[in-house]
Amino acid sequence: MTIKVPCGQKSGCVTVPASKSWAHRMLITAALSENGCDIICDGISKDISATVKCLNALGANISMSNGDGHNTIIKVKPVVKTIDHSGNSAMYAHLSCGESGSTLRFMIPIAGALGIDAAFHMEGRLSERPLGPLTDVLSEHGMSFIKDGQILYCRGQLKGGNFDIPGNISSQYISGLLMALPVLPENSALNVTGTVESGDYIEMTVRAVEAAGIRFNRQGYLFYISGNQKYRVAGKLTVEKDWSSAAFPLCMGAFSQEGMTVTGLNLDSVQGDKEIVNILDKFGAEINVYFPDKNMEEGIQSELFSGITLAEYRSLAEKDKEIKGKLAAITVKKGKLEGQIIDASRIPDLVPVISVVAAGAIGETRIIHAERLRIKESDRLATTTAMLKALGADIEETEDGLLIHGKNALSGGTVDSFNDHRIAMSAAVAAGICSSEVTVNGAECTDKSFPGFWDVIDSLHA
Repeated sequence: MTIKVPCGQKSGCVTVPASKSWAHRMLITAALSENGCDIICDGISKDISATVKCLNALGANISMSNGDGHNTIIKVKPVVKTIDHSGNSAMYAHLSCGESGSTLRFMIPIAGALGIDAAFHMEGRLSERPLGPLTDVLSEHGMSFIKDGQILYCRGQLKGGNFDIPGNISSQYISGLLMALPVLPENSALNVTGTVESGDYIEMTVRAVEAAGIRFNRQGYLFYISGNQKYRVAGKLTVEKDWSSAAFPLCMGAFSQEGMTVTGLNLDSVQGDKEIVNILDKFGAEINVYFPDKNMEEGIQSELFSGITLAEYRSLAEKDKEIKGKLAAITVKKGKLEGQIIDASRIPDLVPVISVVAAGAIGETRIIHAERLRIKESDRLATTTAMLKALGADIEETEDGLLIHGKNALSGGTVDSFNDHRIAMSAAVAAGICSSEVTVNGAECTDKSFPGFWDVIDSLHA
């Protein structure tokens, strides 16, 4: 699919989908629980669908129906199979992971904990992304693996014990183990070694499993996990809005005199990508926080809000802890954007769209500690560079990131998505400072994380 995005500033008031990172974790804890539950989720991306399909293949019964507004009601009936601790597989499952790294890395230890032999089917670049540290440690505890092209075969009952796993490759390894180990009969110790990157995603997993009744003894990133624990989720869960998706319209606002507003965001979220607000503030964008009336209809513009600056919000949140839990609308408007040094180790998924903002800022922006971007849906250091160069930006790759010399405007042109949702959406943001339209080839890839993204773009005011 090819999409043409008009050049020039955009403005509007939009909502974004639910966080797929939270949805993965809620679905898994609910499927492992002793009780069923309903999960309210605004927007079902391809990655969330992949996790649903895999859990159903493992013995859960998960169905979806339309709820109010954009919401989908996901009804989860837990896995009914009795965990087989004899080491003999009770069933064989085919798990279609699509291109979702989270689904694959979470489901491998889950299948082992359930004693289910499985074939994991991978698409796109997923089979090229690293699994060695995870499969190596699982192989030391009762599982075995054979990889054949786009299929990974796993066998064996996962056993508890001592697990050492590096923290600098993928937090998804740690999250998968944290969800799987509590249901084993044996006690376990999970030791995350070396530098821990994307630690916010580990904290998200800890919150998800603790909310479902699981308990750890913890010393930093050393987790002592008792066996024979039972998941017990609440009867109704709501997935919060996705900060990773919100980053795209918020960054559009940095190029807009009228500004962009995104509603329903949790500024106290454990999602690491909420850092986009602080990054845009550091660049020099104008940011305001609004607490809309609870009866406000979606999409009403800012005259019905009572707004405060970001600095005022921070001061208020220090004095009134209840403010932190309230959902807010965030408005970003154009300011005097200036280049920055940005450490991407905790927020790698934001790098493509941050690079677009940097291209529209004055001066040099250096993005560092972003090596892991080479093993995403695309080599995002290379594809971000190619996308922005095609639009007239001055950008180059460095050993661990990107160097961008900002300009007031880009030329526009045609870009390839490289089948990477974040590259396609970042190109749409770049149209805000282009002198001619931006054509995005392979635009359908945005359904991986932001279904309806192009409808949102069409709804904006030019």
